[in-house]
Amino acid sequence: MLTRLPDTHRLGFVAYGRWTREAIESTPWREPEDALRFLDVGQDVTCSVTTTASGSLSTALKPLDIIRVPGLQDLLGHALDDPDSDGTSLAGLDISLGGTTPSGGGGPVADRYRVKPFAQWKQAAPVGSPPLPPVPAVVLPEEAWQGLRMAFSFAGADSDLTLFLTGHDGRVAGDEDFVFYHHPSAADGAARLLGKQPEGPHTVERATVHLSALPEHVRRVAIAINMDVDTGLTCVSLTHAALLMDCATGAAWTFQPPADPNIRAMVVAELYRHTVDNRPAWKLRAIGQGWAEGVDALARAYGVDVE
Repeated sequence: MLTRLPDTHRLGFVAYGRWTREAIESTPWREPEDALRFLDVGQDVTCSVTTTASGSLSTALKPLDIIRVPGLQDLLGHALDDPDSDGTSLAGLDISLGGTTPSGGGGPVADRYRVKPFAQWKQAAPVGSPPLPPVPAVVLPEEAWQGLRMAFSFAGADSDLTLFLTGHDGRVAGDEDFVFYHHPSAADGAARLLGKQPEGPHTVERATVHLSALPEHVRRVAIAINMDVDTGLTCVSLTHAALLMDCATGAAWTFQPPADPNIRAMVVAELYRHTVDNRPAWKLRAIGQGWAEGVDALARAYGVDVE
């Protein structure tokens, strides 16, 4: 991320990493806190934004040490920063886009490189701007009914994958429809946790769901993650967290749970029965609903009797 630093008005790198189009487009960008999600949806990300002694995010943008990263110094050296140059510079781009330069001749020229607070930017947004569209549900291929594989990959703190087999009302018919580490199988093995193991720098917990073998009373399958209750940590302690689902056809879907500092358990995605062209179908959609109290509150929300 190349920007003009407020203190010097010079170009500088404040973040670098790798981001996929899928990760960017699948992430909601609605609130100030969402702006920091780019740290979570990227890979090998380094950022100059730090926390203060009180734990709050610093509002100061400082340049990264580009000497330590091969290639960044060369990129910065070739970035056009002179408005009088023959090429298109960032200064000229600011002018062509309007920036904050006044159209009249009176009064002082506003600093077009000033960092604009999110609240001010949002207030100045056009009235009636449409909200970001929700992530659409997808119809699963019939091959996925015979074996939908899941892999929850993460690093940092420990976390667990859990499944809830629910009815139309979103609640389990009994505690036996709650699949977690103490009860890793339900519906005669149609929903099953396969265990957790290290794979390179990450930990991966796998599961399978045979949708065609689920009993008729199961209308939905909620796929959730929860932090280890003994640590008291929240999802912000997870790094590189991703839920990958695929089937025998090679079709795959990836969900990246946000590193929310206030959440200890979260429903990441949901499978649900549907009708498409008058034929039964299963659909998959993203959820992203969290519980600050952790897995106990999550379980109670789905009708599990937690003592």
